[in-house]
Amino acid sequence: ELVLVDHPTPHVAVITLNRPDRLNAMSIDLVIELYDTLEAVGDDNGVRVIVLTGSGRAFCSGLDLKDYGIIPNIDGLQVGQIAQRSMRYYSRLISQLRRLRQPVIAAVNGPAYGGGMCLAAGCDLRFGSPTATFNATGIVNGLTSTEMGISFLLPRLIGASQSNDLLLTGRVVEADEAQRIG
Repeated sequence: ELVLVDHPTPHVAVITLNRPDRLNAMSIDLVIELYDTLEAVGDDNGVRVIVLTGSGRAFCSGLDLKDYGIIPNIDGLQVGQIAQRSMRYYSRLISQLRRLRQPVIAAVNGPAYGGGMCLAAGCDLRFGSPTATFNATGIVNGLTSTEMGISFLLPRLIGASQSNDLLLTGRVVEADEAQRIG
């Protein structure tokens, strides 16, 4: 299983990304399973709060650039159409997080890079361990750092100036700085 669900106490669901060998990097299979899990847990009337975390030493290292998987139902599509469909799968995670009736807490237990930082920002609250680090890694890889709603969410969480700093430089933010800037 790429996504685990545990109920450690009544009314609490802990959803864990479970690819520790890949630092919980987002493959298309993990993304689809996470979306379905969020939907199922969100529909559970017994769950009052959801905690999202990662197994092993990372929260989520973003898109898995080595093993991203195969997007379903792409027969006959051109490369651009496949890329658009792929981004829809990733981006819909944030709207799914935002529409859940339960508050969602990101328990950031290590690196939250790229899409992992987006997942954390999409949650209602974020708690980071001392090993939590954040990075808008897309910009470092020559891509954009505005995926998955981060360009909308981050300025609202930490302000436009600090958001621009992180999204345009791709610098790593350690746990203490992340706490200080919000």
